Amino acid sequence: MAEPKFVPLEKYPRYPEQEMLQRARRFHEEIRRRRTVRDFSDEPVPPEIIEECLAAAATAPSGANMQPWHFVVIRDPAIKRRIREAAEQEEQEFYEHRASPEWLEALRPLGTDASKSFLETAPCLIAIFSQKYGVLPDGRKVKHYYPGESVGLATGFLLAALHHVGLATLTHTPSPMGFLNEILGRPRNEKPFLLLVVGYPHDDAQVPDIHRKELKDVVSVFDKDT
Repeated sequence: MAEPKFVPLEKYPRYPEQEMLQRARRFHEEIRRRRTVRDFSDEPVPPEIIEECLAAAATAPSGANMQPWHFVVIRDPAIKRRIREAAEQEEQEFYEHRASPEWLEALRPLGTDASKSFLETAPCLIAIFSQKYGVLPDGRKVKHYYPGESVGLATGFLLAALHHVGLATLTHTPSPMGFLNEILGRPRNEKPFLLLVVGYPHDDAQVPDIHRKELKDVVSVFDKDT
């Protein structure tokens, strides 16, 4: 068993508390503007921008540092069409047969349906896969720990990075998503986690009139004086 190796922590900035608060507020103001968009422009996004955002996502923490994720960037119109056709087939089944009345009622304020034209209109799709285990060059399997949680963290990093550079996103999770393995040629040890739609919002884009919960409703604090 290999012994752990440590290196000095470098490039860690310690800000004055007032600056920390200002940075926190600026980040909050920026990220609170993020909205799920379904009306996309077909204007292309420079590949290097997507690459830098993916590089940021790949710095996310992961169980035992296994980094159990794989990102597939799709710009090819023909592949986007195949993904849309497969996704709409699953979505049609969901809306007509799988979803409970309660689920459909919960979705009603969002105005969603089985049509997913944004999968073709948006210039870029990113399919995110979670690796249940790794495969060494000699074919041996390597167990991955907490792959779902790890990939979720990386996806959060990616969403924040894409928003930070001024791109709109939509998180799409047709169920089941096995068609992504087939269309994109991904191996059996990878499970589709999420399909991320990326691009610029259409000039006439609209979003549902919804609101976030108050902070007091989602946060509990235990201080020493509590």
